[in-house]
Amino acid sequence: MNSRTQVMTIAGLVGPIQISIDLPDELKVDPTFPIRGLALVAHPHPLLGGTMDNKVAQTMARAFNQLGYVSVRPNFRGVGETAGVHDDGRGEFEDLLHISDWMRTPSSWSNLAVTQSQAWVKAANDLPFVVSGFSFGSFVGSHLVQRLIDLGRPAERLVMVGSAAGKWELAPVPADTILIHGELDETIPLIDVLDWARPQELIVQVVPGADHFFHRRLHLIRNIITGAWLGMPDHRSK
Repeated sequence: MNSRTQVMTIAGLVGPIQISIDLPDELKVDPTFPIRGLALVAHPHPLLGGTMDNKVAQTMARAFNQLGYVSVRPNFRGVGETAGVHDDGRGEFEDLLHISDWMRTPSSWSNLAVTQSQAWVKAANDLPFVVSGFSFGSFVGSHLVQRLIDLGRPAERLVMVGSAAGKWELAPVPADTILIHGELDETIPLIDVLDWARPQELIVQVVPGADHFFHRRLHLIRNIITGAWLGMPDHRSK
């Protein structure tokens, strides 16, 4: 957590949802800074210690901040100040869908002291929207991306770290999905991810020597994400 991070609760489907909002550094000095988009970051399994403050989730949020995105990291049900109990992905999916709607609504941001004076708020419903998740969060995130496609308001891109292949039933994902996995992942074996990715012809970016939590290799997650955006269209340049 740092000076860019604001922790608060918003109204959810079964009670309050605790979220962390991470802002690009530029917004601290320039409220007119044209952000690139909005990024939702989903944390690992809550019954195994996963929270919005997980180091991988924080690394992903900071990578998006560097790219010019405002990021939101929610706590899943039963974690921190978020109401409810763990629901094996069903309620968690509904919550992420609810949060995605909240993030794309200008009045959500104009009602917050930390963002109400920032110029981008008025265009929140038109900004590119990125979905990302780590481990269990990648499972829930994959289904959110599929639902957003069905609703006709697709995400700009999906980023999956420690993809939960073989543990939970992932939804089919877009061809440009960024898949990052540790070579030595003991929780979700690399072979399971490759078996899931192979029929979809998805590229898996393997971090040599990395375990499930990417100890001492978090910077490589950041580098892969920021590098993947090089050459991508930027709405701010239009």
